[in-house]
Amino acid sequence: FEAGVHANEDRIFGAINMGQSLLDSHQCAGQEQEVEKRVADLEDQWKQLLSKSSEKSQKLREANQQQQFNNGVKDVLFWLGEMEALLGSEDFGKDLPSVQNLLKKHQLVEADISAHEARIGELNTQAKKFMDEGHFDAAGIKAKQEAIDDRYAQLKVLAAARKEKLNDSHTLQQFFRDVSDEEAWIKEKKLLSSNDDYGKDLNGVQNLRKKHTRFETEIEGHKPRIQAVQENGKQLISGGHYGSDAIQQRCDDLDKNWDELEKLSAARQNKLDESLAFQQFSANVDEEESWLNEKYALVTSDDVGDTLAAVQGLVKKHEAFETDLDVHQDRVRDIKKSGSDLVAKENYQRASIQQKSGQLQTKLDGLIKAAGERKKKLNDNAAFLQFNWKADVVESWIGDKESFVRSEDFGKDLLSVQTLLAKQDTFEAGLQAFAAEGVKGLAGLKDELIGAKHRQSRPILQRHSEVTRRWEKLQKDSDTRKNKLLRSQEQFKKVDDLFLQFAKKASAFNSWNENAEEDLTDPVRCNSLEEIKGLHTLHSQFQQSLNSAKADYKQLVALDRQIKSYNVTNNPYTWFTMEALDEMWQNIQKTIKEREQELQREQRRQEKNDELRRAFAQQANSFHTWLTETRAALVEGSGTLEAQLEAIRRKADEVADRKESLKKVEELGAQMEEALILDNKYTEHTPLGLAQQWDQLDQLAMRMQYNLEQQIQARNMTGVSEEELKEFTTMFKHFDKDHSGKLNHVEFKACLRSLGYDLPILEEGQADPVFEEILNSVDPNRDGLVSMDEFMAFMISRVSENVESSKEVESAFRAITSGDRPYVTASELLQALPKEQAEYCMRNMKPYEGIADAYDYQSFTHSLFSS
Repeated sequence: FEAGVHANEDRIFGAINMGQSLLDSHQCAGQEQEVEKRVADLEDQWKQLLSKSSEKSQKLREANQQQQFNNGVKDVLFWLGEMEALLGSEDFGKDLPSVQNLLKKHQLVEADISAHEARIGELNTQAKKFMDEGHFDAAGIKAKQEAIDDRYAQLKVLAAARKEKLNDSHTLQQFFRDVSDEEAWIKEKKLLSSNDDYGKDLNGVQNLRKKHTRFETEIEGHKPRIQAVQENGKQLISGGHYGSDAIQQRCDDLDKNWDELEKLSAARQNKLDESLAFQQFSANVDEEESWLNEKYALVTSDDVGDTLAAVQGLVKKHEAFETDLDVHQDRVRDIKKSGSDLVAKENYQRASIQQKSGQLQTKLDGLIKAAGERKKKLNDNAAFLQFNWKADVVESWIGDKESFVRSEDFGKDLLSVQTLLAKQDTFEAGLQAFAAEGVKGLAGLKDELIGAKHRQSRPILQRHSEVTRRWEKLQKDSDTRKNKLLRSQEQFKKVDDLFLQFAKKASAFNSWNENAEEDLTDPVRCNSLEEIKGLHTLHSQFQQSLNSAKADYKQLVALDRQIKSYNVTNNPYTWFTMEALDEMWQNIQKTIKEREQELQREQRRQEKNDELRRAFAQQANSFHTWLTETRAALVEGSGTLEAQLEAIRRKADEVADRKESLKKVEELGAQMEEALILDNKYTEHTPLGLAQQWDQLDQLAMRMQYNLEQQIQARNMTGVSEEELKEFTTMFKHFDKDHSGKLNHVEFKACLRSLGYDLPILEEGQADPVFEEILNSVDPNRDGLVSMDEFMAFMISRVSENVESSKEVESAFRAITSGDRPYVTASELLQALPKEQAEYCMRNMKPYEGIADAYDYQSFTHSLFSS
């Protein structure tokens, strides 16, 4: 309805305005009063309609809000009824799980009550708003609000009362649960402490005692829990809990069960102590009986040893056994005493203890008797075997020496004969020493055994007689061998002098040969003609020394014939033979001829290499001179920008053409490298260095060509004058001291100051934010160098960024046209500007009428500056 009213507002005011217009223009045909009245009535009716419509809208909104309030009240009243019924329940739980479940439910109820507090607050706020706004049913709304607030407050009281009762019930049921848990634990431990198993052996008793110790520790550790439960019960009773009688009864039952458990535990501990004492005694007895049985088997053995080492080992073992026997006799006495103590204490196993003590003493007596008999047998057998062992030693020594005196080796030279004589003297000294120690000692032991009437006297006498016979024969053979060695010594002394002379001369001849061979076989590899001439001189000097070496060789031949006339073996003073020396002499003659041929070949190679060095030096020096002159010509440009560009292009073509000259230099360098020529005294240049310089020159020409093109384009597009560009270029070249086409940061800063930049002079290390900002644009990667391209782009940007009038922009567009025209073509834009800028201009410029692909740059410029 309101939309319809507003839709006709223009029509109503149109009629009113029309009537007013008729009145103002006096075109009412004499009915001005009628028209004026109709206009006034229409305005009054329109205002009345708007007022009634607004009043109707307000009442409808209030009715709608009241309806929403009433719906909220109904929901809250329904929820209050549910909560009151739930909180009025008398069920507080019959055991701990049910009480815990009820508490959880009550927590949810409390959370729900807290959650509805905000909802009720919203209803109160809404009701207050209605009353403040003068709602037509304000009294009814207020009554509903107060009723809900009263019931909500009562609901909180009911919730608090129920929570208190539930907590009391939970405390009681938790106490009953704790008492039940403790009684169950006590019952379990009573069963363990009533066990009749006290162990069947020592390990069993010890394990049971350990378990019982842990059991008592567990009981003692559990006692605070029992006390805590009882203390909790007392507090409940003193607090007047409604279940005090039941609590007292459960506390009394718990005390009774705990006392019974402690008594059972103490009784079992006493039983286990008595069992431990008996089992310890039994274990000691069993251990001693085991040892006695083991040793009795050893001392009654028939093995008295079949060798001296075996007998000595058995005697040592028997002595150790007797030491152990003394110790075990003391232990038996201790065990018997401990058994008597147990019997005196009326141990329940006293009969078994007395029996074990008697058996232990009987076994000990039998072992002592058997040990004495075995000791006598071992001593007798040891004496006989001692004699046989000494006889074996004497015979073994004689056997070793018999092979020495029977040897047919009387030496092959003087040294070996003298060595054999020295060994013979040592051998005779050994005979004398052994006669006093071994032979006489054996005779003394024989006399001792025969005097004691040993049961093995006959074998002892026979063995001694055989040893004496072999000893006398050994002495006789030793004298015979010494006489033969003395005769052989005289003969070899004569030959030894000849050997020594030959060895000295052979050693000297070999040293000369080794030195000569080392010099002659040294690789002939020179780096110049001077070096090969020096080698020729050294070879001539060597050939002059051959006559002396030839005389030494003939003396060696004569000595060799004289030595061979004695039919002797190899020379002991040297490993050289005449055959080896003769082979050396023949080889050195052959090596001399080979050396002469190798020197001739190296002479020819060095002459060829020198020619190659001269050819490379001529080409390299000429090419380097051209590089230097061309670089200077590129850097020192003059004239207009177009003239400089044309000159640079010609030089660039010349650089490309001279690539063939570089290839010739590289070919000659490759030939030198193939010939292993590492130095060249005729030039300091290398193919790699010249190639790098040519490449740098080529890059410089391209950079300068590109830079000039950019300068021309900047002059035409930005309005930067050619004089300014020339000034920039001149300044850059002035500070480019090494003509590298790049400035370092120090040179760049000095150049900027020369061009009028106000850069402060700072101390070393002090930051210069202005200069750093400039470097961010010209050297963003901070390589420390600024090229001419980067320098010119920076200077042009600084000059062109000051363009502030439409005339300057028009001049820039006019510069890229093919004449002074008011339009610019698409091809001219694409040629003069980057693609993105050219496309932007073509999108925003108006087409120039009458010419295809032409644009009006004047109107475009005016629109830019007017906006």
